[in-house]
Parts: sequence; structure tokens; C-alpha cells
Amino acid sequence: MTDTVLDQGLKDEIQDAYRAWLQARDFRPRRGQREMIAAIARTFGGEAPRIAAIEAGTGTGKTAAYVLAAIPLAKALGKTVVISSATVALQEQVVLRDLPDLKERSGLKFSFTLAKGRGRYVCLKRLDDLLKYADASFIPLFEEFASAGNESPADDSAIYHDLLQAFSDRRWDGELDSWSQPIETRVWRNVTTDHRGCTNNKCGYFKQCPFFRARNSLDGADVIVANHDLVLADLALGGGAVLPEPQDCLYIIDEAHQLPAKTQQHFSVSTRLRGTTLWLENVTNVIGTMTQRFGRPDVLIELATRMASHTEEFGTQLICFSDVVAELDFDARDDHTAIHRFKLGQVPMAVASAAAAGLVAFRDVAHDIDQTYDLLQSAFAGEVQWERGFEAEDWLGVVGQLQTRALAIAALLEDYAAAEDAAGAQARWVNRYEDDVELVSAPIQPGHLLASELWSRCYGAICTSATLTAMGRFDRFVERAGLTGMTTLRIPSPFDFPRIASLHVPDMTFEPGDFTGHTQEVAQRLPGLLEDDCSALILFTSWRQMHAVLDLLDQSLIDKLQVQGRGSKQSLLEAHRAAVDAGRNSYLFGLASFAEGVDLPDDYCRHVIIVKLPFAVPDDPLDQAMAEWMESQGRNAFYDISVPDAAIKLVQACGRLIRHEKDWGRITLLDRRIVTKRYGRALIDSLPPYRLELAG
Repeated sequence: MTDTVLDQGLKDEIQDAYRAWLQARDFRPRRGQREMIAAIARTFGGEAPRIAAIEAGTGTGKTAAYVLAAIPLAKALGKTVVISSATVALQEQVVLRDLPDLKERSGLKFSFTLAKGRGRYVCLKRLDDLLKYADASFIPLFEEFASAGNESPADDSAIYHDLLQAFSDRRWDGELDSWSQPIETRVWRNVTTDHRGCTNNKCGYFKQCPFFRARNSLDGADVIVANHDLVLADLALGGGAVLPEPQDCLYIIDEAHQLPAKTQQHFSVSTRLRGTTLWLENVTNVIGTMTQRFGRPDVLIELATRMASHTEEFGTQLICFSDVVAELDFDARDDHTAIHRFKLGQVPMAVASAAAAGLVAFRDVAHDIDQTYDLLQSAFAGEVQWERGFEAEDWLGVVGQLQTRALAIAALLEDYAAAEDAAGAQARWVNRYEDDVELVSAPIQPGHLLASELWSRCYGAICTSATLTAMGRFDRFVERAGLTGMTTLRIPSPFDFPRIASLHVPDMTFEPGDFTGHTQEVAQRLPGLLEDDCSALILFTSWRQMHAVLDLLDQSLIDKLQVQGRGSKQSLLEAHRAAVDAGRNSYLFGLASFAEGVDLPDDYCRHVIIVKLPFAVPDDPLDQAMAEWMESQGRNAFYDISVPDAAIKLVQACGRLIRHEKDWGRITLLDRRIVTKRYGRALIDSLPPYRLELAG
């Protein structure tokens, strides 16, 4: 495709839509917004690689820019626009506020819909089974209960009845995010499923299925609003499983600075050894119970006998594997756990050999599970005649869940079995808990995965965020995201920061390295810092220091705090806004999740207090592995990783203060290292041009 796609007609359509939207909203055109629209149009309308990274400062109006530029081009090309945000909350903001506004006022004709992963929707079959078999001990339909030991579906039957009744009465659409009350992860996990536990159009509930109803709404939509997790899950399934094929998509990756970390999380593998032992027992119980329920057909008796032998063999190998892992040297942590990290991801020969032996035995178990699923499909289709064969549908989802767990176990064993000589590609470590150990493997360079799974396959992509650069350069993001040969553009915020915002660094006595001294000084300073503020956001980098400061504050101040962990994030924000609206002082106490994606304009946040520069926690095993790998390449991990990442996080935290051009307020940083350390100047230069007040 050549750049002739972007002809004068398309240029006029984009310009007319932008002009109409501005006029309808009584907005003045913004230079940065116009620049972003033009850059996106040129990227999508040009030749491959049609990929650009655009940093758009707060106030640019990036959502309007990418929607107005992408939709006309996508329609002309016969492609679908996929807008991917970092979280479900940001998805809903785009769907409920931004897109309806642009559709109403721009004159563009387009359809849009929201896409979420299967795990956000109730599985009516599992929900019905939970209630149908709640009092029956003979059918272990849900592996979570078998491994928990002291829980049963009946324990949560009240909420399951409520869910089913609300769906039947059409008071609920079957989506987790639209249920009015909080649902524990454990409870929800038992009423949802994945693609292996789903029988698709063979299911008796297919026509009512909330997931497939939502999925059907994607067909023919001009714009699909997804999130990074769903995009990555779809790519892991080969692409086109839920979303359109990558080559048919123009991707807008919003909040793109989070994509590399999301990719690391998504393509990590892990398993717990004791949990796997309990799961093995459940596998045996499931196959044995099935054999009884279906009248002991010969094929199931043979399968159950073979499964018992295979699970016993793998159980023996699992004990050997556990013994080898127990011999590792573990470093204790403050949270009563311990960790062993393998240098450069290389595991000792003894661990690799034990994993390899376990894998050989486990492949037989996995094969038996696959055969069980195939037999159930035959029974469900009426191809074999079993006693109570009508129950085959009930068991398909159960065995599908066993398949999913088996794949995860096999992936971990395969990874560790080949890890003796594999250096640098993966971070590997073992977490030891009070009653179990967990083996983990995570990719150190997520960019390689993104390059092969997304960038090389999609028709075009725009990566955008208010924070893509670190210290004025795209290098860190480009490397982590695996981008090569793409266009980069940095659009500054239009706000007059020197006039409306200040950054103050007090003359602190203690630096954060002195935990006790710094914590006490923070607690002493906070009352004075807050006395003139109707609202504030106080950001910590660790639970430990946040709670230590809380323990030192007077009750009169504590009564005005909304503290993370004492309610859901949304409930704390709502309580904060309600207090400010009522004329009461309110201050949010939080960690990293409050430093990003929180919109607190005007009197909802007049002061941001950053307790400590947001360097990564030094004992995080993945960060340690990344630093170790970089050092092995002859690079400086602190200046190539730690400082750039801290710069991005600092910009995000400070960005909670000014949300529009008429907003105002102040930022206080209780960390003198930004003044005293060599890297401090680079961090200051990364920030918007606030009015600086540096004490000392």
C-alpha cells in the first residue's frame, strides 16, 4: 500500500470532522492535537512499517486525535480500528464518554463496541452446575474446591443464586464489571471459564451466553475498544480468536508505556509444586468419578487405570523435583516468604534434570486428559452410548479446565528442563511460601515477543501515552517494546506549567536510605504541608513506609485520610470526591496505582506529595534479572534502566496534579536525592517546566 491512500478526499474528511467537533464543543484548535492527527494519518496512510510512537503531553487531547485520524483511513482501507487501553476502567471511559461525544459531534459515521476477555463474563453452564451439584459429593466439578480442601460450592450458593436470578430477570448482563457488589476472585473464578473449558455452540446455554453475545457485537464494528491484556491473550491464541486478525487491524495502543510490562506478565509461566500435587489428586478423582457416573464403560475403566499409573509416576517425579528445589539457598523476605533467583536465568543441572524427568512423566498425564476430553466430545455427540451419557456436557468444561492447568504445568517444566544452558532470555526464580514453593519464568526482553506477535503482523499501529520518553528520549520504550524502523514524535503539553504549578523540594534532614529517620521526618512534615490544602494526593513507594507513617500521625489527620487498602480504589476515590464536594478536607494515601490513571481535577487535588523518588523495589526478581542481563551486555543497569524508569514514573505521579489548562496546584517531593545526586538533574529535566522551589 502506498501513500496515495491518503488522498485529498481523505484529508478533507479528517479536517472537516475535526472542524465540526471543535465547533460543536466550542473548543479552540490545539497545535499539538493537529500535529498528532496529521502524524497518525500519514502513518496509517503510508507504506509499511506503518508504526509510530507518539508521546502526547497532558492536555493534547490524544483520544480525539487518534479517533478522528484513524476512522476515515480504516474505513477506506477496509480495516478495523482496535483501541487498546491499559485497564478496563480506561476502556469504559473511551466507550462511555469519548467515542459517543466524537460520533455525535464530528459528523463521522462509525460503529463501536467494547471487547473484554472471556474471564470477565459469567459461564452460565458453570453457574448452573454449581447450583445443581451444590449438595452432591459425587461429582467434583470444580477443581478449586478440591484443592482448597475446606470449601465447597455450597459455601457461596447465596451469591450464585443471586447471579443467576439477576441474569434471568435481565437485571444483569452477565459481565463482572456491571455487577453492583464486589465479588471475591475465588468466587468469580468458579463461574467463569476459558476457551478450553467452553464447548462453544455445543453448549446448551450458547444462545444466552454473555461472552458470545458480546463477541458477536464485534462483527462489523468499525471500532473495537479492548485492553492490553485482551490484545495479548488474542495474540497468544494465534490472533483472530476474539479480535479481528492482526493484519486487518489498525491498532491504537493507548497508555503504551505499560505494554512491555503487560507482555512480560502475560507470557510468564509458573506453577506451585504442592498445588500441583493436590491438582493431581483431583485429576484422579475426576476420572474415577466419571467412570462410575457413566456406568463403567470399558474405555473409561482402561483410561482411569492408565491415568492412576501415570499420575503416580508423575507424583513420584514431583517429589524428587521438590526435594531438589528444597536444596536451593533461599533469601528471606520481610513478608515471611523467601526467594531464590537463578543468575542469568540458568538453573543448575540438578534442577533442569529433575524438571526434564518430571516432564517426561507429565506428558503421559496430559495425554490422558486430552483423551478424556475427546471421549467426552464423542459421548456428547451421541457417537458412543454410555449410561447417563447426557451428563457428558457437564464434564466437558471440567476436563477443559484440567487441560488448561496441564498446559501451564507442562510449559513451566519445559522451560526449566531447557534452562541449564539458556542465559539471558528468561528470568527464573523460586518463591518459597509457608506451605508451598512456586517456580516462575518470565521473559526479560518482551520486545522480542511484541515484534514477532504484533508489530510484524498488524497492518498498522500507533503507540501513544503522556510518558513514552525518559529524559527526552524514546530509547527505553523502543527497546522494551521491540520497535524498529518506526516514526517517533513528541508533542509537549499546552499547559502554562510555570504559572499554574510549582515543584518544591524541602531541605530534608534524612534521605530515604535511612528508613527510620526519613519515615519520622515525613510524618512530622505532613501536618504542616497539608494544613492549607483542601485536598491532596500523598504517594508512597512501599506499603511498609506508608503504614509506618500512618502509625506516627495524629488521629485528627488520620480521620481526613482515604488510605489505599481500606476499600477498593474506586470506593476511596468516590469517598474523597464526596468529602471535597461537602467542603471537608480529604487526602488520598496511596501507592503506584494511584500515581497513574487517576483523574482528580480542580479542588479534588491541589497538592501532590511524593514521599520518595519512584525507583523500582531493589528486591524484585524480574527487575534484578533485567539489570543483571544488561550488566552482562556491558551496560550500566542503573542509568539505562533504573533512572529512565524512575523518570517515567515521576512524570506520571506529578501528572495527577494538572488535568486541564485552568487547573493549578503544587507538588512537594520529600526526597533530596533529586538535588544531591548526579542523576537528579536528568529527572528534573524530564518533568514539565514547573516553577522550581529547591531549598538549600
